[in-house]
Formats: sequence, C-alpha cells, structure tokens
Amino acid sequence: MEAPKQSTWHKTKVLFLGDEAKSKEETKLVRKLDFFILTYCCFSSFFNFLDRAAFANAYVAGLREELDLDGNQYSILLSLATVGYTIGQIPHGIVIQKIAPRIWLPSCVLVWAGLTMATAACKNFAQLAAIRFLLGLVEASTYCGTIYIIGSWYKPREIAKRTAIFTASGQAGTMFAGIMMTAIHRGMDGLAGLAGWKWVFIIDGIITCPIAIFGYLWFPDTPETTKAPFFRPSEKQLALDRLPPKKADGHNINPWSLAKRVFGSPAFYILCSFSFVCAALEAYCIQNCFLLFLKYYNQHFTQTEVNTFPLGIQGVSIVANLLASVYIDATGKRVPMGVLACALQAVSVVLLMIPNISFAGTFVGFYLSGTAYIVNPLLFGWANIICQRGGDDALRSVTLFAMNTTANILYTFWGIAFYNASDAPYWRKGGIAMSCIIVLLLSMLWVVHWLDNWTAKKYPEISVLEAIRLDLVDKEAPMAPSDKKLSMEASVDKVKN
Repeated sequence: MEAPKQSTWHKTKVLFLGDEAKSKEETKLVRKLDFFILTYCCFSSFFNFLDRAAFANAYVAGLREELDLDGNQYSILLSLATVGYTIGQIPHGIVIQKIAPRIWLPSCVLVWAGLTMATAACKNFAQLAAIRFLLGLVEASTYCGTIYIIGSWYKPREIAKRTAIFTASGQAGTMFAGIMMTAIHRGMDGLAGLAGWKWVFIIDGIITCPIAIFGYLWFPDTPETTKAPFFRPSEKQLALDRLPPKKADGHNINPWSLAKRVFGSPAFYILCSFSFVCAALEAYCIQNCFLLFLKYYNQHFTQTEVNTFPLGIQGVSIVANLLASVYIDATGKRVPMGVLACALQAVSVVLLMIPNISFAGTFVGFYLSGTAYIVNPLLFGWANIICQRGGDDALRSVTLFAMNTTANILYTFWGIAFYNASDAPYWRKGGIAMSCIIVLLLSMLWVVHWLDNWTAKKYPEISVLEAIRLDLVDKEAPMAPSDKKLSMEASVDKVKN
C-alpha cells in the first residue's frame, strides 16, 4: 500500500520542524527536550566559543603588547588549548557513561568559568600557556557531550537541525565576543586599573556560571537514566520507544570490552578520518585568519573595525549551518551538502590565493569561508545516526569524542604549519593545503555514504521501527517470523527509496 500523499502545509511543517511527532504526547515530549536540552547545550556552547573568540580579540586589543607576545607564541597558545582539548576528549566520553551528564557537564562549565577569569591575572607567556591548556582540557566535555546527548534523545530526522542550532549558538558566541570586546574597549578600559582585555575575561567567567546552575537543576541526562521531575513515566517510556533499542551492556566501559567494540567497528575508523578532513575545511575560520589580516593592515582599519568585521564570517556560518540542516532533515540526504561545502570553499581559496587582490575581494573570500561550517550538521548528525543503530551508547560516545579528538589533533600542527600568524596577511601554504583537503573530502563523502547504507542493512530492525513511524508497514498486523523478516527487508527498501 502506498503512503498517503501529504499536504503542502504538512510538508512545510516537517521541513522546518523536522520529523513530525505521531501523537500529542510525542509533540509535548519533543518540545520539553528542545527546551531543557537545547537551552543548556546552546548556552554552554555560546560561552565556550565566547571564551575562544575573546582570547583572539584580546590578543589584538592589548594582550599581545602587555605580555610581549609574538605571532609564533600566539599560534603556540592556540595549539596548547587544542592539545588540552584533544587529550580531554576520550576521558570525557567515558566518564559520562558512569557519572550523570547532569553532574559532570555543568561541573566542567564551572571550572572553565574560573579558569577564564584567571586568564586576566596572567603576567607572562608561561602562565597564559598553562591556563589555555587547562581550559582546553575542561572545555573538551562540551561539544561532543552535547552531540552525544542529542543522539540519545532525538530521532534521525530531528538530529541535523538540533546539531545546527547547537553549533550556531557557538558561532553566536564568537560574534558576541567581538561586540563585547568593542563595548569593553570603549567603556571599561582602565577601570580599576585593569586593561580592557582583562575585563573581557572577568566578565566572560562571571556570566558563564548561571548556565552551570541551570544544568545541575534541569538537565535530563539520557532516556534510560533520567530522573528529571518534568518527565512523566509515560514520557520516559516514549523517549525510549521512539529510538533504536539499547543493548543491555550499552554503557559498559570495561576497558577490554570497550576496546574490542571500538577498535572492531569500521565506523570508528571511517568517521574519525572523515572528521579529520572536515576539520581541515574550517581552517580559515578556526585560525582567525581574517582577524590577523585586519590587524596586519591596522593603518587602514580602526580597532573597532578589526573586532567587528570578522563577525560577518560567523553570520555566514550560522545561516549556512541552519539552511544545510533544514535540507538534511527534510530529505535525509547529506552528500549534496558536502559537495556544496567543498564547492564554496574552492571559490574562497581562489579569491584568497590571488596576490594583491583588493580588500573587497579578500573580504568576500573570508566571508565565504564561513560556509565551511556546513560540515558540522553533516558530520556529527550523520555519525550520530550511524552509531545509534547498534544500540551501544558507550561505543557511540567514544566514537563521537574520538572524532573530535582526530579533528583537534589536526590543529595541534595544522595552524602552525599552514596558517601561522607570522605569515599574515597572505597564507599561500594554507591555500594549497585547503585545495588538497577539498579533493579529499569529496572522496570521503562517498565512503561515509557507503557506511550509512551498510549499517542500515546490518541493523534492519531499526529501519523497520522507522518504517512503522512513517506508516509504511502495519504494526498491528500479526505475522509469522519468516514473514516478519521479509517485511523488514521490504520496509528497509521503502525507507531507503
């Protein structure tokens, strides 16, 4: 029987809200999830990226001169934060299998708030280096911890937009850092004998603390462990029923068992490699090249312009993120968005590789580089769906954190080698590296597409659950085991088509 045709209004609602709920109770559940999960996760991401961007803005607004830093030391500081962030990934992914995310994640937020404020007291490069390393170590809990939680509660056609909204909140934090730096530079520089860049870190730390309190009180953990008072027992059961079933030992972190499951999974190797390449596509943005470009030509731009012009990159990244996620959730297709991201970065590279191009051309090239963030809902949304199917949450958590680990291993050396601050304002080596990454990413898209299809066939019962929700099979009709197997296979084909 063919599925009934859907109205234009129905299709529009699904396009913007994701996979539609099948009942009023499910609708209410999703709204609760959006409020309690996304509120905490988006604000924690906002302040996480605010700290990172505030450091870059502080560097060009007085920190460099006061601590007598040079361009190479700036790149080392970025790399040290990345080293801490990288080392912390896998431990965080394992810890949240045993310590409730409601306790662990907000605790990390409080620690990094304190470290951020401590940055204002640094007197030399060594002290700053220690703080940046510890910040990276603690902040490692946030990004993939959130991606893991999103994959624990949301259905496949709901994940991309939530991932994009979460990622966009980080970009908004980056944008706000420039605005905050400008306001503080104008109004607080010299207040109580402190430079404006020091006030940035103090205020940043103070305003981060409330989100940790929110997390302690209302973050719901995972469906199988949640004790949140705002969920009724029927809603907790519905949260479990609407997702692939979890394995009995899905949270087992016994070292030998976990190692066998992780290193015996093809998804682990493919997704980590994919993450490595996707991270390299974001290099112009992550290395703050536009900010360094503007600082190099400071005779042409005021300090306010140096802090605010790069905000356009974050604006572009937010729009690209959200539009890509709408397409992904509406169609279930991801390869076209990967191809689009590569094509747009190719144009950006061409513009930024032209020597002595006008300021206007350079601005367009840097702003266009913000579209690289299309890969975020593509990468982690896709990985979440692929890893959901096996019902092994510990494996999924370690894989997600390992993906972030490989991405950040890249930036322990990538920025120094190809986007060093001392090379400003023209990164020829970076342009050549980016061209190679574009070609490599186009190849990786097809590998991950194969992995997606392979896991769907390996766990056909998961596809049947989704088929039932899409009304492609009659879940009430009795059938023999042999007929059930045939129905599963037919339903998988219907879902894929």
